[in-house]
Amino acid sequence: MISYILKRAMQSVVVLFAVGLVAFGMFRFVGDPIDNLLGQERTEADVERLRELLGLNDPFVVQYWNFLSGAFQGDMGVSYRQGRPALEIILERLPATLELAMVSAALAMVMGILLGIYTAINRKGFITTTILTTSLIGVSLPTFLIGILLIYVFAVEFGILPSFGRGEVVDLGWWKTGLLTWSGIKALILPAITLGLYQMTLIMRLVRSEMSEILKQDYIRFARARGLTEKTINFRHAVKNTLIPVITVAGLQIGSIIAFSIITETVFQWPGVGLLFIDSVQFVDIPVMASYLMMISVMFVGINFIVDMLYLAIDPRLRDGKED
Repeated sequence: MISYILKRAMQSVVVLFAVGLVAFGMFRFVGDPIDNLLGQERTEADVERLRELLGLNDPFVVQYWNFLSGAFQGDMGVSYRQGRPALEIILERLPATLELAMVSAALAMVMGILLGIYTAINRKGFITTTILTTSLIGVSLPTFLIGILLIYVFAVEFGILPSFGRGEVVDLGWWKTGLLTWSGIKALILPAITLGLYQMTLIMRLVRSEMSEILKQDYIRFARARGLTEKTINFRHAVKNTLIPVITVAGLQIGSIIAFSIITETVFQWPGVGLLFIDSVQFVDIPVMASYLMMISVMFVGINFIVDMLYLAIDPRLRDGKED
């Protein structure tokens, strides 16, 4: 078991180094930040002085090493646009994104699992057909289009929900939340549905497919032959085994919610790190872009590591060192 944990931990570290290398290398081709930092009346001396100050004249290997060494010390560089530490800017925007992601993930997980179980147990009927048809629409439509449609219906036509912004927030010192105000809750509804709908339909269909297969297994037939009730069979035997593969997909989807919140935040002008990243790309603010991608990488790797540990708790073969 210890060797399994160490192996997964080492793999996580290697992935972080690889992602950091790829991301940092890509930023060399998004543009020259000097163009945005200096005005039209700049001179060649001004350009060279600033490039030397920012370390842009150093070889790529030196720049990457400086980036990594600074990252390990919590220093992701200074924003070219705002002149402030990039990590500080990211942390200011992070609560908004995490709040949106947590609500969206909770919606996707709870509704996805419940609807998947219901449609697996009740395979026919008007309600099941309606749920499956609606889920197909949710999977097919792009996220930005879903957001625009929700804005049109609930903000433009009915005028009951705001179309942009985060609403009124409460400053708790270490966290700014909109969940403690009515306007903040109303502002969260449409972005949360937009961001969580695709993940919800994916989880629902996975649960339905897995549980349908499990209900055909011999041990389920044997349980029925023993006289166990359908409720006991469905929720004590079938659901437990259904959730094993769902854990992996759900964990990846939670990471995807955070990573792909860029589109939702742009549509609803949600003041999170996704919208910050889009603004940073326009201004070639490399430290902020690098900080964002490294943060997303750490979250993905962390979630995958947690999923592996959940597998370790669920699957006794891994604890016994019998990994496939």
